[in-house]
Parts: sequence; structure tokens; C-alpha cells
Amino acid sequence: MTSNLWRNRNFNIFWSGQTFSNLGDSFALIALPLLVLQATGSVAQMGLVTGTFGLSSLFTNLISGVVVDRVDRRLLMVWCDLGRLAVNAMIPLVWWLAGPQIWLIYAVTAVSASLGSFFQVSYITAITHLVNKGQLTEAHGRLQTTFGFAFVAGPMLAGFTSAQVGPATTVGINALSFGFSAVSLSLVRFYPVEGEHIELSEPKNLVQEWLSGLKFLWRQPVLRTVTIILGFFSLINTASLDLFIFHLKHDWKLDDNAVGIMLGFSSIGFIAGGITVAWLRRHLGFGACFLGGVGMGGVATAFIGLAPSFLLLCLMGVAFTYTQSVQGTVSMALRQTITPNQMLGRVTAIFWALNAVPGPIGAAIATATAEKTGSVPVIVGIGIFSLCLALVGLFTPVAQAHPEKTAAKPAPELALK
Repeated sequence: MTSNLWRNRNFNIFWSGQTFSNLGDSFALIALPLLVLQATGSVAQMGLVTGTFGLSSLFTNLISGVVVDRVDRRLLMVWCDLGRLAVNAMIPLVWWLAGPQIWLIYAVTAVSASLGSFFQVSYITAITHLVNKGQLTEAHGRLQTTFGFAFVAGPMLAGFTSAQVGPATTVGINALSFGFSAVSLSLVRFYPVEGEHIELSEPKNLVQEWLSGLKFLWRQPVLRTVTIILGFFSLINTASLDLFIFHLKHDWKLDDNAVGIMLGFSSIGFIAGGITVAWLRRHLGFGACFLGGVGMGGVATAFIGLAPSFLLLCLMGVAFTYTQSVQGTVSMALRQTITPNQMLGRVTAIFWALNAVPGPIGAAIATATAEKTGSVPVIVGIGIFSLCLALVGLFTPVAQAHPEKTAAKPAPELALK
């Protein structure tokens, strides 16, 4: 593979395909909550749909890592895209034929989440087949940048489209994006991971394979601590988007189009994060990027709830997405750097599963509380908790600038041959 990422044909095809897929996802990100709100008028129902997504992802992640480490990763991604195309296309079709069906939203959410879990675990491992380890942060930065562009344009277009033709039709646009992703993946070639032509000495029993991934994750002090911190972060932040949309609709009295514009503007932070994350990681180190992202994201969240003006609300939205872009990118790249490729699917899936466990519980509690007390106290509380989480992290292995240099070697039963 060439050392120049701009000349890497396979990465660039993959990059373009996922950019269009992200654009479709950004439509669904806005349209689906609006669809639930339109059909039920309840923020608690929005939380339950979010919880359904989290539970489906959780259960799927219990097996997805083992599957990804055993099969053709590229082909699995293609089939996941085709499956998500089919199920998401059912919403506009059924809405047109039979009218609103809240049960279908839950069903599509559950199936899409499961397929998405397989895809996302494969996605993480795919990048290691397209670039070398020294380019991982840069590659993720570029993917995050175009993710940001997609989520700037997408919510604005989704809000406008939803206001004109309804959120059900808008969800259908996401279905088409999965088809584009599938086509682009069919044109990509995966290379063997550089420097890893040896195999792990481990049993081939499915349960033991899963447990070997869990043991590897837990025996790495920095990965273990990142997992714990993001587990608490998931507990309090899973419902953030639902609360934010409810806050804009209920407290600020914005229409669907304005909500889309606001969320699209906020996504500028993803672009800025993607552009700057590689520089920040080199000059500030992992701890400052990761803990700074968690802590400053908490400050931005609190100010979103307290913002007295629409301008400040927009700026805090940008600050929040910027911090999440930076902390998410550096933690993902670190996990890929430390973990042997043969175990990356399992470790990634287990990492996400452990993060996902608290999410549905937190989403249900946060949205139910917001329905009784209003969204502002809950949003501010989430922000304060996030800041405290980062401060605690300063006294853990996560605070290191270069934890990859002190990463623990695989346990004896996982030693490389």
C-alpha cells in the first residue's frame, strides 16, 4: 500500500462510499425521531425507540465480533448494506399503503441496528486492511471530516424534506444510501494487514474465542479504563439527541426545517474535529484529546440546556460535536493500534457491547424524566456528569500521552506464534 493516503485507490473508494452512506444516515438521524414524534407526540416513545436500537446493538455485538473475525469482512459489509436497504425501504412503502405504524418503526430499528452492528465492526477492521497503522488517525480524521460534511448538509436537507413530504419519505433516502455503499464496497480490495502474517495461538471454540477477546480488552489498562469511562458516558448521553430535538421543538418552538438547520450547523464540529485530530494527537497526546473531549463535551452540553440565545445554542452544538469527533477518533485509532488484527473484530464488538449495556437504561430514564421535569434540567445534569467523568479520568491510565508505547503484551494463552 502506498504511504500517500491521497493516492490510495482502495481507501478513496471506501471513503467516498461511506460519505454517501453517512449522508443517508444523517437523514435518518433527524427523520426517525421526527417520525416517532409525529406518530406519538411523546418524547418517552422517542427514548424507547432509541433504547430498542441500543438493545439490538448490544445483543448483536455479543456475536458480531466472532463472526467478523471468521468471515470475508468486505462481503459481510456488502450483505449488511443490502439488508438495511430492504428494511429501511419498508417504512415509506408501508406508510404509503397503510398509514403510520409505530410497531414498524420498532421492528425496522431493531433489524437495522443488528445489521448495523455487523457492518460497523467490519468497518473498523476494514480500515486496517486499507491503510497502515501509522495512518490510522489520519484515515479516521478524513472519514470523520466527510462524516461532518454529510451531517452538516444532511440534517438541513432532512429537515426541509421532512417538512415538505414527511419524515417517512425522508427515511427512504437512507435506504438508497446503503445501496451506494454496497456498490462502492464491491469495488474495493482488502490487503493483508501490514506486519501481521502470523496467527494467534488460541482455541476455535466460539465461546472461548469471545472470551479471549474480552480477556485481551480487560488486560490492557488503558483500553479497560476507556471502556469504563465510555460506559458511564453512554449511560448519560445515549438520549442526548432525543433530548436535544425535544428541547428545540418544545422549548424553542422550532419547526422541522429549523431543527434540521440547527443540527446541520452543529455538525460543523465533526468537520473541524476530523481536520485537526491528527495534529492534536501528535502534539497533545492521547490523554488530553480523549479526556478533553469528554470533559469539554460536558461543558458544551450544559450550555446547550442553559443557552439564552439561539446563537450560543448553535455554537455549543458545534463545540459538542467537535469534542465527540476528537475523543471518538483517538480512542478508535488506539484500539486498532494495540489490538492484533486477528482479534480486532471481537475486541471492537465487545468494547461496543460493554458501552451499549447502560445506554438503553439511561435513555429510558433520561427521556421519562424530561417528560416530567422538562428537558433543561436533564441536559444540564448530563453535562455536569460528563465533566466530572473527565476529571476522574485524570487519575487513570487514560491520562497518558502515548499509551500505545506501554500497552501490555497478549496474555500467555493468546501469545503470538
